[in-house]
Amino acid sequence: MQSKSKLIFVTGGLGFIGKHFVKRCLDMGHFVTNVDMVNYAADRFANEVFKKHNNYRHLEEDIAELGHLPESDFLVNFAAESHVDNSIANSRQFCHSNVIGVQRLLELTRAKSAAGAPHFIQISTDEVYGDIVEGRHRESDPLRPSNPYSSTKAAADMLVFGWARTFGLRYNIVRMTNNYGLNQYPEKLIPKSALRMRRGLPALLQGDGSYVRSWLHVEDAIDAILTIMQKGESNTVYNVHGKCELPNKDVVLKIADILGVPEKDAYVLIPNRVGQDVRYSLDDARIRALGWKSVRDFDKELKTVAMEDDFKRFL
Repeated sequence: MQSKSKLIFVTGGLGFIGKHFVKRCLDMGHFVTNVDMVNYAADRFANEVFKKHNNYRHLEEDIAELGHLPESDFLVNFAAESHVDNSIANSRQFCHSNVIGVQRLLELTRAKSAAGAPHFIQISTDEVYGDIVEGRHRESDPLRPSNPYSSTKAAADMLVFGWARTFGLRYNIVRMTNNYGLNQYPEKLIPKSALRMRRGLPALLQGDGSYVRSWLHVEDAIDAILTIMQKGESNTVYNVHGKCELPNKDVVLKIADILGVPEKDAYVLIPNRVGQDVRYSLDDARIRALGWKSVRDFDKELKTVAMEDDFKRFL
């Protein structure tokens, strides 16, 4: 993506990663159209800030029912139901947004002329590969999702491949590890654990807390997406790996140490998630070859997140 202003069509731009991407694009002078249906996890405060920019437009619509795709250089699809526990409780909305929604976006894209169709950027997840006890998943590895959420994201990736082969769609798929950072809706491990401890409650750890995740700061994630848009090879998948890989229990204990909570009060163990993945890890040599790398320090950034006092935007 060159430095001159671009027309960027974003879906899910009030979600965690999406809003950081929208902010960066607005700061860079790009014109952003953001389609977000404003569900329970949407950041309404961020939307009011974005509306102060002349180069921002918000459409409160469901991507699965979207009727029009305006002129744009890139379509970046963040829109997704993403909380695994919610998908296990009820997968219907996950299939609606993550599969039918992507199908609708692809149809709108292919309806454009070849010269007028935007470059389609699908934001995916490391979870589509399933877990890996040792080593790291490469982009060429088969997809073996373990739960309804990751299954719908894998299905979306397959749809992108199919539309590219059949209709000549230009695309990139970005598979990232767990994101963290400021202003994340407090249902994911880091913000939820910090908020509970600050309220005098223990964090909730599934199983024995030994499950390993790789943590990618959201600003590193945005750097990765922009790098792919600018330098990436078309019709290619890129893994994006975080800088820190830790068991969930260790992450929670780091938060407790930051907040001065004794270990005995820091967490309680709760029943394991069905279909629990033991470990996620990605080989991201392909995007590193483009000049990107994760640069934010986990311990430093975790302290900022744990001390965050702006949860009220979601409560």
